[in-house]
Amino acid sequence: MNDAQTPDLRASARELHDAGLCVLPIKADGSKAPAVRSWTPYKVHRSTPAEHDQWYGGDRTHGIAVVYGAVSGNVEMWEFEDHAVRDGLLEEATEIMEASGLGEPWQAVLNGWASRSPGGEGRGIHVRVRIDGAPVPSNTKIASRLAREDEYTDEERQRLREKPNARIVRVQIETRGEGGYGLVEPSSGAVHPSGKPYARVAGGPTTIPTLDADTVDAMRQVLRMLDTLPKPETPKTAPRETKPLPDGGMRPGEDYDARADWQDILSGIFRPLVTRGNTTYWGWSDGTRGVKATTGRDPEKDRLYVFTTSSEFQAETPYSKFAAYALLHHGGDFKLAAADLRRQGYGTEPPRRRLNIVPPQTHFTDGSSALDSEPAPDEQEAFEGGPQLRAVRSKPELDITNEADAIDGLLAIMAAEQLPDLYKRSSGPCWVYEDDQGNPLVKQLGTDNLRAYLAEHVITYTVVSDPLTEGTKEVRELVMPKTCGTILGRRDWPLLPLRGIVASPVVRPDGTLIQAPGYDKPTGLYMHPRVPLRRLQPQVTAESVQRAKDIVLNQMLADFPFVDASDRAQYLGALLSPIVRPYVPGPTPLVVITGTSQASGKTLLKDAFGYVYGLAETPWPENDAELRKAITAKLWDCGDPVIAMDNLPNGHIIKSPILSSLVTSANWSDRLLGSTSSVTIPNDRLWVLTGNNLRTGGDNARRTLWVRLDPDCPNPDQRDNFTVGDLRSWLTDNASTVVAALVTMVRGWLAAGAQTVSTRMGDYSRWASVIAGILEFLEVPGWLANRDAAATVLDDEAEEWAAFLTAWHETIGDRTVTTKELLGLKEDVPRLYNGDAPSTKQLGHWLKAREGRYYEDLKVVRVPDAHRKQNLWRVAKFGGGQ
Repeated sequence: MNDAQTPDLRASARELHDAGLCVLPIKADGSKAPAVRSWTPYKVHRSTPAEHDQWYGGDRTHGIAVVYGAVSGNVEMWEFEDHAVRDGLLEEATEIMEASGLGEPWQAVLNGWASRSPGGEGRGIHVRVRIDGAPVPSNTKIASRLAREDEYTDEERQRLREKPNARIVRVQIETRGEGGYGLVEPSSGAVHPSGKPYARVAGGPTTIPTLDADTVDAMRQVLRMLDTLPKPETPKTAPRETKPLPDGGMRPGEDYDARADWQDILSGIFRPLVTRGNTTYWGWSDGTRGVKATTGRDPEKDRLYVFTTSSEFQAETPYSKFAAYALLHHGGDFKLAAADLRRQGYGTEPPRRRLNIVPPQTHFTDGSSALDSEPAPDEQEAFEGGPQLRAVRSKPELDITNEADAIDGLLAIMAAEQLPDLYKRSSGPCWVYEDDQGNPLVKQLGTDNLRAYLAEHVITYTVVSDPLTEGTKEVRELVMPKTCGTILGRRDWPLLPLRGIVASPVVRPDGTLIQAPGYDKPTGLYMHPRVPLRRLQPQVTAESVQRAKDIVLNQMLADFPFVDASDRAQYLGALLSPIVRPYVPGPTPLVVITGTSQASGKTLLKDAFGYVYGLAETPWPENDAELRKAITAKLWDCGDPVIAMDNLPNGHIIKSPILSSLVTSANWSDRLLGSTSSVTIPNDRLWVLTGNNLRTGGDNARRTLWVRLDPDCPNPDQRDNFTVGDLRSWLTDNASTVVAALVTMVRGWLAAGAQTVSTRMGDYSRWASVIAGILEFLEVPGWLANRDAAATVLDDEAEEWAAFLTAWHETIGDRTVTTKELLGLKEDVPRLYNGDAPSTKQLGHWLKAREGRYYEDLKVVRVPDAHRKQNLWRVAKFGGGQ
């Protein structure tokens, strides 16, 4: 380069110095490094003209640079790289500046002092600005982009081979500020690696515009918006991409991203300024100049990118439309935002995957459906690939996600009578089932029982989130134990009432017949036949009634040694009682079957009830407390219509207030064993006692229906040649026939007008009158004919007192006497249990307890003696006056 071509660097240094700038020499080796040992002092103090003369005097070929920042009067340089200008960023920046109200200061910067750098194609532009009111920031890379493949250097290609995920970045716009420097014209030659010179494009050091800090900051923000490097997204501002929903479904957020418009979203915050390509630049909605955000810069992801820190959005963080909506309207809560958008119609309707249940391979039962017939086999056993999944539509389905709804739903299912074999008693829900011997039992449900029952008979499920469809799905779930406990804790339940179990066709209160097994709504009775039921003819005839009599009287009962016709009639009346019991509400007397010796047939008569109807047995207890427990236990859970206590001690005197209470009460109340709760149970059973030479005492005598047997032979167990052979075998084979015969007898009586015969028997008068009417229709004599004789002969107490009053009347007559005088009848006075004579006080109590009661035709009369302050006594004969 000759002298004419060599730039006058000394003159340029003077020009820069005169403009208040700090000059720095640059090595002429293409390194762009300062040509001084340390340039740090020049960040603070400007170089001097003497130093300039030293650096640029003679034949020195140093380049020239300016140190920016406070040392140069708060000047900052903005550099547009060659490829940035080639990409059109300078024109784009100019357009944005104009649209955002920054056009005038931007033009001042472009025309103040602009230089062209020699790199690349020589299009790079350097512009400067002096900042008023704020310090100059340090060097900053304002805008960058990923390098294109055709721009890679050999070193960059090698780097990508070693690290395929590495990013190759091209800085497009950067600043030189506090602590930075930049080469200026007329540097040339070997100063730049290209060997080309820096050139002035516009203005010079003295025309650098001075702008306030806010304006400069606003222009920097515009330049930052030209950055196209992909920004890392966070779940809080741009939810991560998720797997597509099945069947083309769309989430509300996805649909909103596709359909919503940024101008609607940002209304009231930002306004669009200008759009270049896909990118829209946004400023404050109030018209304040400057660009604050961009949208659409990434063609693959339309994101909002905010630069200001004064908005609701996090600065320099990409937001999706959905994330922006969630932030502005729901505080960033995506779940609430999605729900709100779904209500507005965004997104496809979330699917609910319905519950599928594999049909059971075997019939499972928890006992509640033990009386059900076997289910029909599943015709569709399999399909290609496995078993066919399907819901069993015969069962009710219930969503139990919410416990309160679950309780309401279960009660509604109960009310709709969709739960088979589930009933209620006063103490709660129950079911009917069989024991191992086929006897019907009633199970009062606890929490676990009810839960197991509902698991079998109701398809219960909860609704949970479905990660596959992002909708919901039904998941099979059992009812919670506490839900079952809550249901059981109610006062009442919308279930059919279970009022009793019958084992044969029975007569309803209206005179019609229950014939079908299972629950009978009009009566609340559950028929559980002990034996298969024979088909009954529509009409009953005299011939069918006669055949029925023959089966029962001339075959089944033909060889029993009844004492007289009355005993046979009374047993037949007891045998017919379970059939007419619903027709005749109220209690029935205690049936006592007694014989003169063992093997007289009393146990066989008792067992006949079991063959025909089913029989529950309990041992004779030691005391009344145990008797009460045994009665309660049998009434509570067994369903047999007849309950027996077999083989009482020989000669036992039945004298129990508990039995008296039992056979005179339509309902029995007691506390359950092992529980603090009391229950009230219908007393709808026939109570049977058996034993040899049994007798009654107290009030039990008049509450007893006697059936007496007397084989009148030395060895009754050796008897043979019975009409039907072995009666047990015969009953096993013919129990159904016997049931049909007994029902036919009652049907014949009903068809004949159901006439009753008035019979007085205290609390049992109505029952006794009905049985008397049936037996008169059947022409069976003797019903209660021996009642008076039996009351005397079989009642020890009555017999003893009748003898005492007779001796009293014969010896003393009708004269009043004291208890002391009565004890003079030593042989006839009633005795204590140990055989001793009573004291005068004890005898007085006994007389008070029997005052006015007749023994045969004599009664005790009390005559108070006011003078002596004691009671006198006399005996009076019926019809003989006072």
